[in-house]
Amino acid sequence: MSRLSALIQRWRRRLPSQEDIFASRWLKPLAPWFDKPYFWHLNRRQAASAVAVGLFCGLMPGPTQMLSALMVAYFIRTHLPLAVFTTLYTNPFTYLPLYYLAYTLGHWVLYQGPPQADLVLPDWGSEGYWQQWAAWFGQFGKPLLAGVPLLGGIFAAIGYVAVSQLYRWYTLHRRRQA
Repeated sequence: MSRLSALIQRWRRRLPSQEDIFASRWLKPLAPWFDKPYFWHLNRRQAASAVAVGLFCGLMPGPTQMLSALMVAYFIRTHLPLAVFTTLYTNPFTYLPLYYLAYTLGHWVLYQGPPQADLVLPDWGSEGYWQQWAAWFGQFGKPLLAGVPLLGGIFAAIGYVAVSQLYRWYTLHRRRQA
Protein backbone atom coordinates (compact mmCIF):
# COMPACT_ATOMS: atom_id res chain seq x y z
CA MET A 1 0.00 0.00 0.00
CA SER A 2 1.41 3.38 -0.96
CA ARG A 3 1.94 6.21 1.49
CA LEU A 4 -0.91 8.20 -0.03
CA SER A 5 -3.33 5.30 0.41
CA ALA A 6 -2.19 4.83 4.01
CA LEU A 7 -2.66 8.54 4.70
CA ILE A 8 -6.16 8.50 3.23
CA GLN A 9 -7.08 5.42 5.27
CA ARG A 10 -5.86 7.09 8.49
CA TRP A 11 -7.93 10.20 7.73
CA ARG A 12 -11.01 8.11 7.10
CA ARG A 13 -10.63 6.31 10.42
CA ARG A 14 -10.28 9.57 12.35
CA LEU A 15 -13.18 11.43 10.73
CA PRO A 16 -16.55 11.06 12.41
CA SER A 17 -19.16 9.09 10.52
CA GLN A 18 -22.50 10.47 9.45
CA GLU A 19 -24.17 8.59 12.32
CA ASP A 20 -21.68 10.06 14.84
CA ILE A 21 -22.37 13.58 13.62
CA PHE A 22 -26.15 13.26 13.86
CA ALA A 23 -25.98 11.52 17.25
CA SER A 24 -25.23 14.93 18.76
CA ARG A 25 -28.28 16.47 20.39
CA TRP A 26 -27.51 19.79 18.66
CA LEU A 27 -27.36 18.32 15.17
CA LYS A 28 -30.07 15.67 15.49
CA PRO A 29 -32.86 18.09 14.37
CA LEU A 30 -30.92 18.72 11.14
CA ALA A 31 -30.65 15.04 10.24
CA PRO A 32 -33.76 14.89 7.99
CA TRP A 33 -32.39 17.71 5.80
CA PHE A 34 -28.85 16.42 5.52
CA ASP A 35 -29.50 12.68 5.50
CA LYS A 36 -29.12 12.29 1.75
CA PRO A 37 -26.44 10.09 0.19
CA TYR A 38 -25.10 12.81 -2.14
CA PHE A 39 -24.06 14.92 0.85
CA TRP A 40 -21.82 12.15 2.20
CA HIS A 41 -20.69 10.08 -0.78
CA LEU A 42 -17.36 11.17 -2.20
CA ASN A 43 -16.51 10.75 -5.86
CA ARG A 44 -14.47 12.87 -8.28
CA ARG A 45 -17.22 15.32 -9.16
CA GLN A 46 -18.38 15.66 -5.55
CA ALA A 47 -14.85 16.19 -4.26
CA ALA A 48 -14.00 18.79 -6.89
CA SER A 49 -17.22 20.75 -6.43
CA ALA A 50 -16.98 20.61 -2.62
CA VAL A 51 -13.42 21.97 -2.71
CA ALA A 52 -14.52 24.71 -5.11
CA VAL A 53 -17.37 25.69 -2.76
CA GLY A 54 -15.04 25.74 0.24
CA LEU A 55 -12.39 27.80 -1.52
CA PHE A 56 -14.95 30.32 -2.71
CA CYS A 57 -16.72 30.62 0.64
CA GLY A 58 -13.45 30.73 2.57
CA LEU A 59 -13.06 34.38 1.63
CA MET A 60 -16.43 35.34 3.12
CA PRO A 61 -16.16 37.68 6.10
CA GLY A 62 -15.31 36.25 9.49
CA PRO A 63 -17.59 33.67 11.05
CA THR A 64 -19.88 33.25 8.04
CA GLN A 65 -17.44 31.10 6.04
CA MET A 66 -18.50 27.65 7.22
CA LEU A 67 -22.19 28.54 7.29
CA SER A 68 -22.08 29.91 3.74
CA ALA A 69 -20.12 26.84 2.55
CA LEU A 70 -22.72 24.61 4.19
CA MET A 71 -25.59 26.48 2.52
CA VAL A 72 -23.98 26.54 -0.94
CA ALA A 73 -23.00 22.87 -0.68
CA TYR A 74 -26.56 22.04 0.36
CA PHE A 75 -28.07 23.82 -2.64
CA ILE A 76 -25.70 22.33 -5.20
CA ARG A 77 -25.88 18.91 -3.50
CA THR A 78 -22.22 18.27 -2.94
CA HIS A 79 -20.12 16.71 -0.17
CA LEU A 80 -20.84 18.74 2.99
CA PRO A 81 -17.89 17.89 5.27
CA LEU A 82 -15.30 18.55 2.57
CA ALA A 83 -16.90 21.86 1.59
CA VAL A 84 -16.92 23.05 5.20
CA PHE A 85 -13.40 21.76 5.90
CA THR A 86 -11.95 23.49 2.84
CA THR A 87 -12.88 26.92 4.19
CA LEU A 88 -10.15 26.55 6.80
CA TYR A 89 -7.43 27.82 4.46
CA THR A 90 -8.30 31.27 5.77
CA ASN A 91 -7.13 31.88 9.31
CA PRO A 92 -5.73 34.84 11.27
CA PHE A 93 -2.38 34.48 9.49
CA THR A 94 -3.70 34.28 5.92
CA TYR A 95 -6.76 36.52 6.11
CA LEU A 96 -5.06 39.91 5.72
CA PRO A 97 -2.71 38.88 2.89
CA LEU A 98 -5.62 37.30 1.01
CA TYR A 99 -7.78 40.38 1.45
CA TYR A 100 -4.92 42.62 0.32
CA LEU A 101 -4.52 40.41 -2.75
CA ALA A 102 -8.29 40.67 -3.34
CA TYR A 103 -8.12 44.46 -2.96
CA THR A 104 -5.22 44.68 -5.42
CA LEU A 105 -7.03 42.44 -7.90
CA GLY A 106 -10.26 44.46 -7.54
CA HIS A 107 -8.38 47.74 -7.99
CA TRP A 108 -6.65 46.39 -11.09
CA VAL A 109 -9.97 45.21 -12.58
CA LEU A 110 -11.91 48.40 -11.79
CA TYR A 111 -9.24 51.02 -12.41
CA GLN A 112 -6.81 49.22 -14.77
CA GLY A 113 -3.71 49.61 -12.67
CA PRO A 114 -2.03 48.87 -9.36
CA PRO A 115 -3.21 50.79 -6.29
CA GLN A 116 -1.36 54.04 -5.60
CA ALA A 117 -2.58 54.89 -2.09
CA ASP A 118 -1.53 53.28 1.19
CA LEU A 119 -4.03 50.91 2.73
CA VAL A 120 -3.91 52.35 6.28
CA LEU A 121 -6.87 51.88 8.62
CA PRO A 122 -8.11 54.79 10.80
CA ASP A 123 -6.85 54.92 14.38
CA TRP A 124 -9.29 53.57 16.95
CA GLY A 125 -10.51 56.23 19.36
CA SER A 126 -9.27 59.15 17.28
CA GLU A 127 -11.37 62.26 16.64
CA GLY A 128 -13.94 61.58 13.92
CA TYR A 129 -13.18 57.85 13.82
CA TRP A 130 -16.43 56.87 12.11
CA GLN A 131 -16.09 59.61 9.49
CA GLN A 132 -12.53 58.44 8.79
CA TRP A 133 -13.76 54.87 8.53
CA ALA A 134 -16.52 55.89 6.09
CA ALA A 135 -13.98 57.79 3.98
CA TRP A 136 -11.60 54.80 4.06
CA PHE A 137 -14.35 52.44 2.98
CA GLY A 138 -15.43 54.85 0.24
CA GLN A 139 -11.89 54.88 -1.13
CA PHE A 140 -10.97 51.20 -0.68
CA GLY A 141 -14.36 49.47 -0.45
CA LYS A 142 -15.24 49.15 -4.14
CA PRO A 143 -12.01 47.38 -5.13
CA LEU A 144 -12.30 45.11 -2.11
CA LEU A 145 -15.93 44.24 -2.80
CA ALA A 146 -15.06 43.50 -6.43
CA GLY A 147 -11.86 41.62 -5.65
CA VAL A 148 -13.10 39.23 -2.95
CA PRO A 149 -15.63 37.34 -5.12
CA LEU A 150 -13.28 37.50 -8.09
CA LEU A 151 -10.40 35.99 -6.09
CA GLY A 152 -12.78 33.44 -4.60
CA GLY A 153 -13.91 32.48 -8.09
CA ILE A 154 -10.30 32.11 -9.25
CA PHE A 155 -9.49 29.93 -6.21
CA ALA A 156 -12.63 27.87 -6.81
CA ALA A 157 -11.82 27.27 -10.49
CA ILE A 158 -8.21 26.30 -9.74
CA GLY A 159 -9.33 24.06 -6.86
CA TYR A 160 -11.98 22.35 -8.98
CA VAL A 161 -9.57 21.56 -11.80
CA ALA A 162 -6.74 20.53 -9.46
CA VAL A 163 -8.87 18.18 -7.35
CA SER A 164 -10.54 16.70 -10.40
CA GLN A 165 -7.20 15.96 -12.03
CA LEU A 166 -5.59 14.69 -8.81
CA TYR A 167 -8.58 12.43 -8.14
CA ARG A 168 -8.37 11.11 -11.69
CA TRP A 169 -4.63 10.50 -11.39
CA TYR A 170 -5.07 8.74 -8.04
CA THR A 171 -7.82 6.50 -9.41
CA LEU A 172 -5.77 5.54 -12.48
CA HIS A 173 -2.73 4.93 -10.27
CA ARG A 174 -4.71 2.58 -8.03
CA ARG A 175 -6.12 0.69 -11.02
CA ARG A 176 -2.65 0.15 -12.43
CA GLN A 177 -1.44 -1.25 -9.10
CA ALA A 178 -4.34 -3.69 -8.83
